[in-house]
Formats: sequence, C-alpha cells, structure tokens
Amino acid sequence: MLSVDEALARVLDLMSELPAELVPLRQAAGRVLAAPVLASRDQPPFAASAMDGYAIADVVPTAGAAYRLIGTSAAGHGFAGSVGAGQTVRILTGAPVPQGALRVVIQEDVAVAGATVTLTGPPDPSLNIREAGADFRVGQGLTARRRLSAADLALIAAMNVPAVSVCRKPVVAMMATGDELVMPGEVPRPDQIVASNAFALAAMAEGEGATVQLLPIAPDTTAGLRFALDMARTADLIVTIGGASVGDHDLVGQVAASMGMELAFHKIAMRPGKPLMAGRLGGVPLLGLPGNPVSAIVCGHLFLLPAIRALLGLADVAPVMHKATLAGPLAANGPRAHYMRARVVQVDGFPQITAFDRQDSALLTILSAANALLVRPIGDPARAAGEQVQYLVV
Repeated sequence: MLSVDEALARVLDLMSELPAELVPLRQAAGRVLAAPVLASRDQPPFAASAMDGYAIADVVPTAGAAYRLIGTSAAGHGFAGSVGAGQTVRILTGAPVPQGALRVVIQEDVAVAGATVTLTGPPDPSLNIREAGADFRVGQGLTARRRLSAADLALIAAMNVPAVSVCRKPVVAMMATGDELVMPGEVPRPDQIVASNAFALAAMAEGEGATVQLLPIAPDTTAGLRFALDMARTADLIVTIGGASVGDHDLVGQVAASMGMELAFHKIAMRPGKPLMAGRLGGVPLLGLPGNPVSAIVCGHLFLLPAIRALLGLADVAPVMHKATLAGPLAANGPRAHYMRARVVQVDGFPQITAFDRQDSALLTILSAANALLVRPIGDPARAAGEQVQYLVV
C-alpha cells in the first residue's frame, strides 16, 4: 500500500490548474489571484498631512514663532496657493500639503488668536507629512498566486484597479453512495442511516474556494452508479463517498473502471482512510473517499483540500504540520500512519495535545470535539508524556 505522502503526490499529479476569469473587486474576496495587480497611481498621490495642525515653511521652528493664517487644506479640498515665510495654512489629516510647506505643526502645539497662529513650545520631532508614494508607487503591486484577503482588496482598490484576474472556482461534483443512506429530514428504515459525510466535505471544499454540486445519493447498483458518474463528468473534480472498499456492495471502483477510469491507486497505508481511491474518469480527476464518516473527513483534509488548492494553482498545497507536547503517553503505532482525533490546548503559552481514548472511525461526536489530528507515522514507537509530536489543525 502507498504511504500518505506517495498517495498525495499521485492525487496532485491528476490535477491541472484551472483557467482565469476577470471579476469585479467586490467579488474577489477569498479568490486566488491569477495575474499580478499593478498600481496605476502613487499612494498617497500627493504629500499628505499625517495630523490635524498647521502647515509651515520652517523645518525647525522655534517656540514663540508667530504665523499669519492664509487658508485651509482639507481632504478633497486642497489649498491652491503656496506657503511662504511667516505664513501658515490650517491643514487636516489626509489633506494635501501646500506648496512651500515643509512641516505640519500639530494643533496641540499652537495657540490661535484670529489670523495669528503662535507656536507654544518646541514642536514634536516628526514633520507629520506622508510623502507622495510612501505606501506604493505606479507599477508596484501584488504578485500571483495568492488568496486575496480583505487587506489585499483594500490595497488593490487604493491602486485604482476595479477588477482582478482570479482562478476560476473549481466545480466539485460530490455524491454519497449506498442503499443504506437517506438524506437528513427523511424517515430512514430500521436498516438505514442518515447521510452526513457530504455535508462536512462540501463545507470544507467550499471553504477552500470550490463550488460544490451535491448530487443525489447513488444506489448500490451498476446502473445507478453509472448514471451518477455520468452526471458528474462535467465537473473539475469528482468525489465519491463510500463504495470504495472491497465489500459485495462496494461497486464504485468496478463501475468507474468499466467506464474507462485510469486508476492512480487504491488503498493507502493510513487509518482511518485505508480504502481511498484516486484516478481519472474521462479526463476528470476522481477521488473515491471511504464511507465511514471520520475516514471520509480525515481524507478530505489530507487529499481533497490539497487537490482543490492545486486546481486553483496555489504553490503550497499540502496540509501544514504543527508541533505540540503530549499530555499523556501513547502506545506504539502499527504498519499504517494513524491520524488520531485529538484536542490541543495552550498550557503556559505552549500547545499541548491529548488524543481521545475512542478512535473508532464511525464516531462523529469525537471528531466534532476534536480540533486536531495527532499524526503517528508508520512504526512510530511508544511515546511518553512531554514528548513532541506533530498534528494537523481540523
């Protein structure tokens, strides 16, 4: 069986970066920038006051110096004239600094009597002027590829760029399989359960930037599975949930193979999640996730989310490992990598991790209480409390 790293490499080999599209800035939050964004103007476009005060032509004024008030410069309403010796202009934060002015004296350091402004003491050390282009200049900007944050959008808007080129959202066709499943709200028979995995996986995929098409539950029949897989062929990624193991009713792999799927691998050395399958069906990547809830969701973190990041053209797509100190001992691990549901808390400013006692792959309550997956490599020896281990945030 493949290791997790080998399986992830094969999954990523199936993915191709999607084309770009131009979207208005208002629709770009969280999208992946596909092309550089360059400023079309300097910011600020003029020397601007950093404080409310008085603009003067003296760089080093002396206490008691008096100036004649000749006008006002406000944001959006600059002073059209120039400031000479013995003159001052009332200026507000963000307003253009008048020609000839070399300093802004803050209003707390002056006394005003009619048209006379007198410096009451030594001015503060700062000139209180933001130079033109101090933030960015024409031609500077953001490089691709990056996921656009709120701060990025503010920066792009300030650059006077109204629309950006972003990677098209991957369309993920997701379908649960199994005669035992019904949708939430339906009345299951005594031998049925309520489908849950797709709701978590769809939320995860959408949070990563995909558009999810949640297909109807596919029955455990060749005809039903073939029909469902045909429906999914227009997507950028097909995700099946369940039916990927080796039971009598686990038909997804067989049906996909009969439809011409190129198999990349089937089964990996991990728990939970051993029955994972991947391949390409009609040119579309297919990820066959296990049916057990925890197995499916853990595989979603390890393989589905990196696949979506790869479709978006991002560079660092693998799950990020963190380190924490064990709160209690752990027995030696076996021949498969184990992703244990765990809880991380801060103790004296450092992360400490505790694995849950119950690790059954059907226990959603444990997964819901977890905020981490404690990663045990293949053959990892017994660990004592206080040792460092790796984990993934979930």
